[in-house]
Amino acid sequence: MEKLREIVREGRRVGEEDPRRIVHAFKVGVALVLVSSFYYYQPFGPFTDYFGINAMWAVMTVVVVFEFSVGATLSKGLNRGVATLVAGGLALGAHQLASLSGRTIEPILLATFVFVTAALATFVRFFPRVKATFDYGMLIFILTFSLISLSQFRDEEILDLAESRLSTVLVGGVSCILISIFVCPVWAGQDLHSLLISNLDTLSHFLQEFGGEYFEAREYGDIKVVEKRRRNLERYKSVLNSKSDEDTLANFAKWEPPHGKFGFRHPWKQYLVVAALLRQCAHRIDALNSYINSDFQIPIDIKKKLEEPFRRMSLESGKALKEASISLKKMMKSSSYDIHIINSQSASKALSTLLKSGILNDVEPLRMVSLLTTVSLLNDIVHITEKISESVRELASAASFKNKMKPTEPTVSLKKSDSGSIGCAMPINSRDGDHVVTILLSDDDDDTSNNVVDDDTINEKPEDGEIHVDTSCVHGVGMMLEHSLGVRILQI
Repeated sequence: MEKLREIVREGRRVGEEDPRRIVHAFKVGVALVLVSSFYYYQPFGPFTDYFGINAMWAVMTVVVVFEFSVGATLSKGLNRGVATLVAGGLALGAHQLASLSGRTIEPILLATFVFVTAALATFVRFFPRVKATFDYGMLIFILTFSLISLSQFRDEEILDLAESRLSTVLVGGVSCILISIFVCPVWAGQDLHSLLISNLDTLSHFLQEFGGEYFEAREYGDIKVVEKRRRNLERYKSVLNSKSDEDTLANFAKWEPPHGKFGFRHPWKQYLVVAALLRQCAHRIDALNSYINSDFQIPIDIKKKLEEPFRRMSLESGKALKEASISLKKMMKSSSYDIHIINSQSASKALSTLLKSGILNDVEPLRMVSLLTTVSLLNDIVHITEKISESVRELASAASFKNKMKPTEPTVSLKKSDSGSIGCAMPINSRDGDHVVTILLSDDDDDTSNNVVDDDTINEKPEDGEIHVDTSCVHGVGMMLEHSLGVRILQI
């Protein structure tokens, strides 16, 4: 009785984890019932009058072909159908050629044909591309060729065998494909898209929380709170083990017809490029995570001096990944993450300047190594974040994502923060529809030390088309403005 309860609990857990699994189970049942009806009723008359005795091939096709996603079902169905057709044709040719050689030589020739064909097909299965895409088809090819070639039937019976096998496989495969596509379809491409968004969000969450955790880890008194926060941060480990799922989903997505927002020849390979960069980032994060509660902590007073740029590097990198995630989720082109990348790079330079100032001269060597390793890992993450953002931009371009901003000519106003003069800029007519903005700065705007751009630095106001930019952020962000605003910057 306890075993039965355990099975029920496990079934409930599996169903709640992904309710589509329950629907898939019903779809397989419907497909089997549909194919079995050919055995009982022969609904198409003469075409299926012999179908009853060979119905097991159709049932077997449904059992082995019907997969969870549309792409996987199409992959197996088309592989099985084409392999059966090609192998059947070659087997008939081999059987016919062997029969011309006489009763004595015929079995020797047939055995030779089977040996050569099976050996070659088995060797081809080791080719990486074939193994990834056509492995199942090669397996069915070997099975069908051997079965038909070595059958001890007369020529007429061989033709009937080949025809019945092909027709039953066709009926079973078509039934699976139609039900998979039109009854609550599960798209591998959509799952891959969602998985990439989830991984971006997971890494973003860690990076946005890491700064606080690193500088406050020793301040928590409640051990349960510390453990809960640590488990929450360690969700990134799922990204480390996602390669097999991503490769499988990308392979199946290639077989799927256009659906939803995913058109024909959608750039699924670019998804794998982004996924590989995310795993690189996750490996750095995994190493970085081990230093949160390191026994070799630097003194509190030095830690406080490094806290601001340290936190900003991590926070801005996390925000950049979050913006990339939003871009993918909405399937819209965006350059919002450029702002956060520039901010993280600026914080990285500020931290480097602090370290070069001799602030660590009195720190013990082991504590210094621990800190410098953490800084090095965080710098790597900033660099990889930039690569991820660029890869997402390439994906958006290849997939023809919609533009986030309308191509209107904005008015740009510049104002200094708190104190100082206010400059202004007006758009100038330009060729090819590009916007040319002339920025007028006062003489006291030469200080380029502060080039950090906050989230509120650039605000689009659709009602009047006016954009306000703090002039303390103008220097060093020309390229960012060109990307995000679609303007060309002229500074005079």
